Amino acid sequence: MTSRKPDEPLARNSRLRLVRPRALATARRAVTTRRTRPAPRPPEGTPPRAELARQARQVLADAVRIARWAAVEHGAETTLRPGAGADTARERASAALGLTPGQIGAGWDRARLAGLVELHGDAVRPGWRLHAWDRDDSAVLRGWVALFDAWSLVHPAPEGVAPGAVAEVVEAVPQVLSLLQLSQGPVLVPALLDLLVQRVEELREERCEVPAAEPSPEPADVPGTDGLPALLDWALEGLAAVGALTLDPGAPERHATLTPLGNWAVWVKLEQICVAAQSPAGNIEQSAEDMLRGCARLTPGPARDEYRAWLAARTLSSAVTELLAVARGEDALLRGLAFEALRVVGAPAEAEVRATVAEPSLRPYALLWLAEYDGADPDDAQEVLSREEATWLWVDTAAAVADHGESALLVRHLDSAVQGTVPALLDEVRAVGHPRTVQVLVALAAAHPDPALAKAVRRAAFQVHTGGA
Repeated sequence: MTSRKPDEPLARNSRLRLVRPRALATARRAVTTRRTRPAPRPPEGTPPRAELARQARQVLADAVRIARWAAVEHGAETTLRPGAGADTARERASAALGLTPGQIGAGWDRARLAGLVELHGDAVRPGWRLHAWDRDDSAVLRGWVALFDAWSLVHPAPEGVAPGAVAEVVEAVPQVLSLLQLSQGPVLVPALLDLLVQRVEELREERCEVPAAEPSPEPADVPGTDGLPALLDWALEGLAAVGALTLDPGAPERHATLTPLGNWAVWVKLEQICVAAQSPAGNIEQSAEDMLRGCARLTPGPARDEYRAWLAARTLSSAVTELLAVARGEDALLRGLAFEALRVVGAPAEAEVRATVAEPSLRPYALLWLAEYDGADPDDAQEVLSREEATWLWVDTAAAVADHGESALLVRHLDSAVQGTVPALLDEVRAVGHPRTVQVLVALAAAHPDPALAKAVRRAAFQVHTGGA
């Protein structure tokens, strides 16, 4: 039996293709084994997306102008928020844009709610949707849907109304919108009021937890329905203000009609609910960990729909905390998916994601999240990682593939390393100190078809295990 230097055959085959690492895509391919759910068709008569985007741009035209003006200004006063300096800033914006101070204030609120601007302390930054506004119809429609979701913040509730009654109406409005969509035309306001009263009463019954043996609460403690007509008017006017429906000016036969944008938005919301309901694990009601496991086999588009449905059922602060708790766990695939879900959260997650930069296991993911949040292209965001951080992420992704994927995919994962050769990769993998290094190297050695390379990888695994050089 002749001996040979193990590095000789390894040297012939040790060059790695220098490609940008796409960690999550690699990890997701490890478990994506079923076809994408066919894209559902919108209701018949819905305008094309380009026309819907044109209408959304029209609704938000003033907000876009104000956002662009504010984004190029400097100083706290340019935030146009109520308080010191706001009046001066509004006067300056009014003079520059030819709008009244009231229009400036309303447009600024819309710009914030639609994600056109982001506030970082006293600084105003253009949001990613503003960057893409003129060229990306999807960004425009997402911005308008964000405004549609926040309709109750656009139009102040009537004074003197109990906050609980306002909250009940906001919770009942989706049923009102569903009726408008199913009717496919104008609906008289009295019919909408009947539905609102019925839904509010159902919500009160669902929340009632008083046992039959105990006395019922005093009537004074239970809000009546006398104020619902005024609250329905408020809700319809708020939805009209964001372009979701139109109200005829005549009385007494007032009626409401969904706009094409409103009709499309209601359909999108119903589709999101259906997607969540059809998920194998019923993800919308699951913990963050179970939800992410249920989404692991979905391709990115359907997975994002699941994330949105899951987030909509929770307060954002608790959802972010739960997702980060999963990211700190041992499953590397769930770590990557948790940060994908946090991308759907967006600005409300920034502070907590930024705080995780100090945690070695989360740092690469957090840096990539923050780079994309600040507007970097996902393909270029990898440049924010140091070589050591990129190597750590390579090992973490390999761990996800080893746990959930196939050996062939683990072998192909070699191509995503930032190092130019296998020996260089092994040297830096040994030095990076990832807790799964040994398991990853053992799995790679068992999967690789090149005996010499597999031997070198096994040797590296042994050295890490024993602490040898």
